[in-house]
Amino acid sequence: MFVLELKDLENRSIYIIREAYAEFRNIAALWSTGKDSTTVLWLCYKAFFGRIPFPVIHIDTGRKFREMYEFRDRLAREWGFELLVARNEAAMREGIGPEKGKFECCTKLKTEALRMCLEEHGFDALILAIRRDEHGIRAKERYFSPRDENFRWDYQDQPLEMWDQFQGLVREGTHMRVHPLLHWRELDVWEYIKKEGIPINPMYFARDGKRYRSLGCEPCTLPIDSN
Repeated sequence: MFVLELKDLENRSIYIIREAYAEFRNIAALWSTGKDSTTVLWLCYKAFFGRIPFPVIHIDTGRKFREMYEFRDRLAREWGFELLVARNEAAMREGIGPEKGKFECCTKLKTEALRMCLEEHGFDALILAIRRDEHGIRAKERYFSPRDENFRWDYQDQPLEMWDQFQGLVREGTHMRVHPLLHWRELDVWEYIKKEGIPINPMYFARDGKRYRSLGCEPCTLPIDSN
């Protein structure tokens, strides 16, 4: 299998980020505080020579780990980017949680919170940290991947991306999702984090025989055994 060197991966990602920034009127990055989205923020930081020139959105469900909130606030201070915290306050007051169904919980606390944030600020593009190797359906994504008014994505109607030419047209009420990590593998991300010295959430590291491979809401995120 052909494997790109870390510098090649970085160069391509930075090119995609700069193209997106030049193409769209009002762009933001989505940040979970996980390793992948933190790596994307680092790439944005490098792409614009020590600054991130657009807002960074964190979706707060009110049910995340204390360590995630601490890491979020510390990195925002240290890197000096504009942090927007998206919440569905009405759903949180209603006590929406996984006990009422995981689908409803995620829809209300994540999807609807993001929708309200996009409507309030008028964002027409979002930078995300998905990778092709995460899931078969994500392998069908493009670097510039359109979403309709209901956040739906039609994988059968994807724009061609040839010779590093990306389709940036968005209709009113829709938005584009930009995926600068699409060509990376999970191992690439970890190797790049080590090489660059990127700060990551300490929950990824073993403590008391446990660690987390992914980070999310506390009720639905379980640790794995680790030494």
